[in-house]
Amino acid sequence: MALIEALHWTLPPGVRAVFSTRAGGASSPPFESFNLGSHVGDDPRSVTANRQLLKMQLGSARPVFLQQVHGVDMVALDRDTPDGVVADACMAVDADLACTIMVADCLPILLTDRHGRAVAAAHAGWRGLVHGVVDNTLAQLCRQACVAPSEVLVWLGPCIGPTAFEVGADVRDAFLAHDASATEHFKPREQHQGKWFANLPGLARQRLASLGVSAISGNDGGVSWCTVHQSSRFFSYRRDGITGRFAACIWISR
Repeated sequence: MALIEALHWTLPPGVRAVFSTRAGGASSPPFESFNLGSHVGDDPRSVTANRQLLKMQLGSARPVFLQQVHGVDMVALDRDTPDGVVADACMAVDADLACTIMVADCLPILLTDRHGRAVAAAHAGWRGLVHGVVDNTLAQLCRQACVAPSEVLVWLGPCIGPTAFEVGADVRDAFLAHDASATEHFKPREQHQGKWFANLPGLARQRLASLGVSAISGNDGGVSWCTVHQSSRFFSYRRDGITGRFAACIWISR
């Protein structure tokens, strides 16, 4: 299996995007094998080797890895930005800086404008999504590229799917407090009072649409996008507990 996969997403000239799978790297179980996370307990030498493999796959672009904390902050990348900056979203306008988001159930979101002036990526677990990581990322991208949300292209990556993401009433209530129509993305779990199945990509699509974005590609909530169900392709923290991280990247190429 390939280390990375191209996205089925029509991008403006000069913009490229990929996501990685869990196969083809140097890590041993339970991180087998293409783990890109340095914070999960894997052998640091294996992680370094895997990140170098990713860099080789991206050509001249450098993937910039964040320290993600389920927040809403964004960092603007430049040539001097080191790996490990604390943020859950990033943006780049310079060529060959790959905005990189690592996940193992949360939703990676990639963005660019129709002119390819800027690219961005966001890490959207339920906390980040409900508290505004998408809102903040979109606003800063629009400001940088001088475009309206209607001119932004968005891709939603693999994440825990709507038949696997069980949440409590507190999560549902948090979304409904922001937008009552979010109720359509929560299905009660039969015989488990107070438990719900949440549709994370559906909630992200709803939030993006409310912000004026209409061009949304990628994860439609189908089982092929579910990290829990696609065990040979994706890491899943909910499924395995101790596990690695895969990544989604977007960059402007020279």
